[in-house]
Order: sequence, then structure tokens, then C-alpha cells
Amino acid sequence: MTSRRQFIGQSAVAASSLAFPLLGRAQQNTVKIGVIHPVTGALAYSGQQCREGVIMAIDDLNKAGGIKSLGGAKIEALLGDAQSTPQGGIAEVEKVNEAGASAIVGAYASAICLATTQAAAKYNLPHVVDVGVADQIVERGLKNTFRFGPGYKKCTQVGISNLNVLNTIAGKPAKTVMIIHEESLFGTGTANLLASELPGYGFEVKDVIKHANPTRDFNNIVLRMKQINPDIVIPANYYNEYALLLRTMQQQKVAPKAIYSVLGGAASSYKFVKEFPDAANGIIDCNHWFNPQDKQALALKKRVDAKGLFFSYELFMSYTAMMLLADAITRAKSTDRAAITEALATSTFANHFMPYGATKFVDGQNLGAQPLMTQVVKGDIKVIVPSDYREVEPMFPMKA
Repeated sequence: MTSRRQFIGQSAVAASSLAFPLLGRAQQNTVKIGVIHPVTGALAYSGQQCREGVIMAIDDLNKAGGIKSLGGAKIEALLGDAQSTPQGGIAEVEKVNEAGASAIVGAYASAICLATTQAAAKYNLPHVVDVGVADQIVERGLKNTFRFGPGYKKCTQVGISNLNVLNTIAGKPAKTVMIIHEESLFGTGTANLLASELPGYGFEVKDVIKHANPTRDFNNIVLRMKQINPDIVIPANYYNEYALLLRTMQQQKVAPKAIYSVLGGAASSYKFVKEFPDAANGIIDCNHWFNPQDKQALALKKRVDAKGLFFSYELFMSYTAMMLLADAITRAKSTDRAAITEALATSTFANHFMPYGATKFVDGQNLGAQPLMTQVVKGDIKVIVPSDYREVEPMFPMKA
């Protein structure tokens, strides 16, 4: 009996001494990434789309062998819900930092991204911004912050320039503009840029109206629109408010010469086009968009469609952001935060389907990023500008 007890005890010690090294190797073979988005609250739809994009990218990376420079390390998503508030985003940064995240991808809305990047900077935690367009995010000198897509200054410049070209070619039928925007950093910043730049191209800005986010009734704003009777309506708001505004315009039979968006929340959305085809018809948008000629993009869209989801800018921007981060971790050959930050700063990431030039980060902003111009045509979203990616000729002004 004594001999047997000694054997069991010795075996237990041996098993224990083996278990810890094995556990250590398992931990080393996992790269933890904080995935923070507003999956509840007013921005829940967009946040859920973003989360899905990151998860699809992680699944694809893990199925392809993980981070090969780290011996095939698998990526583990630490999912966080910002609850559609900056404070919620900060709380999730604290959680993923404690959980040992090597980096963060997120957090969709500009105001939330502004907060999460600042919170992550305290821990030198690299943060890849997937969508947030406010340029303040990358103008604060934070070494941990990187945005692959364009900001709202770039999008506004491209949008206004192309509006001027379209209007000039058409004989300048549009002269007056009304801007309607949500109240947060994204909407206010975009509206301010538009209001300051449009007069330089000969457009008169008749009114700029701010609304709360969320807003559930646009009747008074549309009544004001009727009074002003602008040639062009430019909305700058998130999906729910954008969709409701245009539906209200349709109900009240308000039909301007053009609905022309810069970063329109629903303007380049297959969900909006499917659910409200008449309200969406003819809308022009300057926004994040994929290269319609790229086989990777079309294959991913097919997979997303098969899941019963919509291939929205939230989803494919987040997918691409995760791929950018994985590329940096692969080159860093480390889960060390400083090494990943350095790899992101020197990135030349090219294995993507966005219509961008060469990747080059300056102060965290990819100078190669650019938006595309799209228009809703016959129940589909088509690229109209630039000509290199054009699928259909632009229709401007809209037909009644």
C-alpha cells in the first residue's frame, strides 16, 4: 500500500511539473486582441457589424495557420461592449488590458474611438481604429493609435470636389445646400467642414441643423427643409437617423435635386437599399468602400451574404483593420506591445481589397487611404468616382 501511495504521489508531482510548461506554451501560442464595439445601445447595429468583421478576420487567420512567425499562434478575441458611449469604451479598455491584450481593434464611432485610444495609450496598448473618422483621433500625438481608412477631412475634400465637378458638368443646376447632422464628434465635425468649404465652390449653405442621437422624429426638420427648399440635402448621421430622415422626406414628398452624402450612415448600405429601395434610389455618397474589381472583396461579400448579413462598410473596414494588425504582429514576431506598435508604424500592408495607394502611416494616419463615390442605382450600390473603379455613369441631378 505504501509503495502504491508513493507511486501515485510521484506521478502527481510529475504530472504537475509537466502541466505548467504545457499551459505556458498554450498561453504563448495565443495572441489576445481586444475587440471593442458598441454592440448595445443606439449604435448597436453598426457595432455588431464591426464585431462580425473582426471575428470573420480572426477566423480566417486562425484557419490559415494563425500567426506563423509565432509558431502558428492562434488569435483570441477579447470581446468588449462599449454600450454606445465613450465611458463604456474606456471601461472595456481597462478590462482587456487586465486580461493581457496585446492590441485593440475598434471602436466604430468617433467619440468612442477618441476615448478608447486615449485610455489605451496609458498602457502603451496599440489600438487600430476600424472606422472612427474624426481626425482628432490621430492628431493628438498618440504613438499607439493607427487608422487605416481616411478621416473626415479627406472624405469631405473628395466629396465637395466631386460635387463641384458633377454640378458643373450638369450646367450648375444646384446652388443651395442644407446640412443635417447628428450632434456627436462625427456629425458635428463633418458638418462644420462642409459648411466652411462649400461656399468656396459657389454653393450657398442655407441652413445647418443639428439633431440628437438617437432621434425618432424628423418631421419638424423636414418641414424646415420644405420652407428652405434647398437644391441639395447633405445628411451626416448614423444609420438609424439617416434612414428615418430619408423616409420622412419621402413621406412628406420632399425631393431635392440631389441627396448627396459625405460619410452617410445609410447611404452606402445594402440594408437600407433592400429595406427602403424607393427612399434610397439615386443617393450619392462619398464614403468608405471596397474595390469592386477585387476578387477578395467579392468572395468575402458572398460569404457575408450567405450568413444573412449585409456587407456594410462597418464590416469590411473592421475585417481589414484586423488583417492590418495581424500583418504587424507577424512582422513584429512578438506579442510585445512596443514591438507591435513599431511594426504598425512601419507598415506597408498590401494584402487587402480597399482601393488605396501604398500604405504609409504618418502620425497614425494611413496617407494611402481614399474614399470612393457611390450611387444607389436600380436597387444596388455602384461606384461612380473615380473612373478607375467606376461601375456606372453618375446620375446628377436626381430624376424626380
